[in-house]
Amino acid sequence: ERLFRLLAIPSVSTDPALHEPCVQAAEWCAGALADIGLEARVAPTLGKPMVVAHWRQRQSARPRRHVLFYGHYDVQPPDPLELWSAPPFDPRLVEDPRYGKMVVARGASDDKGQLMTFIEAARAWLAEHGELPVDVSMLIEGEEESGSSSLAPFLAAHGDELKADIALVCDTGQ
Repeated sequence: ERLFRLLAIPSVSTDPALHEPCVQAAEWCAGALADIGLEARVAPTLGKPMVVAHWRQRQSARPRRHVLFYGHYDVQPPDPLELWSAPPFDPRLVEDPRYGKMVVARGASDDKGQLMTFIEAARAWLAEHGELPVDVSMLIEGEEESGSSSLAPFLAAHGDELKADIALVCDTGQ
């Protein structure tokens, strides 16, 4: 249900007419992260906003590993619309003869599905254990599908906040 709500937002970064849905998707992601206990915010840029979130163990006797998760909430344009068997921002489950049950919507596999996998894994881990096994930062951008023009300036200004031991890039097959 949460994935379907995110998939229903037409966050196409290449279409200036869809700027507000991009802002809505950023706010949705920040809200989902805050709901599971991360400190999350929507950070403005000259383009589409970034989502930055952190979960750090409050008290630790020893240094902990820190993972940076990167993903994006923007999606490719759905054109040509006539190739879609249903509206691209109306997510649905379909039975595929080759792959079985699948979620179909624009962004389901690039990158909202992968993004939600990480969020839901963190949600489940926190529900079971009360804390994550590593410190986590998340950077979710809104211009990956249109060239990421705001990413370099954002990292120049906020890079210290996002330093980590390892970065997990969650985008399509990566």
